[in-house]
Amino acid sequence: MTTTATPTPDLQAITATDLEDLVRRQRAAFRAEGIASAETRIGRIDRLLLAVVKHSADLAASLDSEYGSRPPALTKALDVLPSVGAAAELREGIEEWMKPEVVAGGYVQKRPLGVVGVVGAWNFPLELTIHPAIDALAAGNRVIIKFPDFHPRTGAILAAAVAEYLPPEEVAVVVGDLETAQRFSELDLDHLIFTGSPAVGRKVAEAAARNLVPTTLELGGKNPVVISPSADLDLAAHRVAGTRLLNAGQVCLCPDYVFVTSALKGAFLEKLAAEIRAVSPRPASAAGVVSIVNERNHSRVLRLVEDALSKGAERVDLTDPGTDVGSSTTSRRIDPTILRRVPADALIADEEIFGPVLPVYTYDDLDEVIDYIGARPAPLGAYWFGSDDDELRKFLEFTTSGGVTVNDAIAHGFLPGTPFGGVGQLRDRRLPREGRFRSPLPSPDRRGRDDRCRAVRWSGRPDTRIGRVRGGGRRTDRCGAAGSTDTCRG
Repeated sequence: MTTTATPTPDLQAITATDLEDLVRRQRAAFRAEGIASAETRIGRIDRLLLAVVKHSADLAASLDSEYGSRPPALTKALDVLPSVGAAAELREGIEEWMKPEVVAGGYVQKRPLGVVGVVGAWNFPLELTIHPAIDALAAGNRVIIKFPDFHPRTGAILAAAVAEYLPPEEVAVVVGDLETAQRFSELDLDHLIFTGSPAVGRKVAEAAARNLVPTTLELGGKNPVVISPSADLDLAAHRVAGTRLLNAGQVCLCPDYVFVTSALKGAFLEKLAAEIRAVSPRPASAAGVVSIVNERNHSRVLRLVEDALSKGAERVDLTDPGTDVGSSTTSRRIDPTILRRVPADALIADEEIFGPVLPVYTYDDLDEVIDYIGARPAPLGAYWFGSDDDELRKFLEFTTSGGVTVNDAIAHGFLPGTPFGGVGQLRDRRLPREGRFRSPLPSPDRRGRDDRCRAVRWSGRPDTRIGRVRGGGRRTDRCGAAGSTDTCRG
């Protein structure tokens, strides 16, 4: 497979005037059309997906090149296919969700807002732009996608592919640098969806607020893993290693640190090290291992490790005899690293890692874990390994997170029919079924209630089952973000 010959675009070519003109054209087309029919919306979704799927080989090859190393199969599996599944779900329910909702003395008409902007993240640049876009299209909106600036060549391929099937008045893809992203967040849109870091998310929200543009932010966080005394250590080590190393750890839902009881620490670390060695004994030089996305982030992850070691942390030896420890500067690959005894003042204790590095802490009482998590911003995901017992129920009650998966990691983000997102600085990005309809993201009929997706999964035995547990809490979301603008029902 070879990378497409599409040249790297001129990232300075898109001006503020160009962007403003694009918004005006989309809004004029939206008003002229009226409320789009279900058939029209499905047609737009299908054409957008066709553009992505038809050019998936070129898109995957381009991302492989721009990352330095990213297996095309990973891109197709995790960046392309999820949107196909989401579109199939929308197709099934769109006509029913469009119907007015009868209330005492009247009804609520579900109306689109108009022009929705989508700013995706670089770690899964297709999934994190196409998925929100199809949600917004299903709700009857026009969409402008700002593709992540880390991948200009891939953005250019996507822009050309989308233009084959959709006019810019329906869906447009914008490619540009950080200045373009800033201009994009300042546009007079009807809604803005952003996926990225909390630091950039604050800037985006501030810029959008100047035009009173409602925003949906899906931001990062440090996701804890708790290994309880009842945990199956083989299962825990296998799944923590696999999900920590997914996309070289560049996933917002990756485990970011582990708490294990003092009594189980030695056994767990031994099994975790063995699982990592089984994945790739020489990751810094192995073909097929995903690179850190660019030099800046490669250096950042290495600095986090060096800072922790300089302050007293210890590195767990993961090498087989005769192998090297370290990283490859030329390919930006980093050897998986386990750190223990990480001091509280180490940068890695507070900063999201986004690399194949995992601190491991010990505890003797669950209250220590609960206090540690509670003193920090709520994570996007939290992971519990152990039995469905009183300790799990205590953990669910006294911690707050976007989602909890039991005896696995990341799985709650893929549970169909449930919300995905977080609380506090994380917010919500994706909704279940009809919730997507009322807005591209936050659901007005959940206002004032906890919307944490409690995906509880038991695996590794014949009676595998999936269920949800909901607890108390409060979240702040906006009513009518891109759907019904007539009412807000609490």
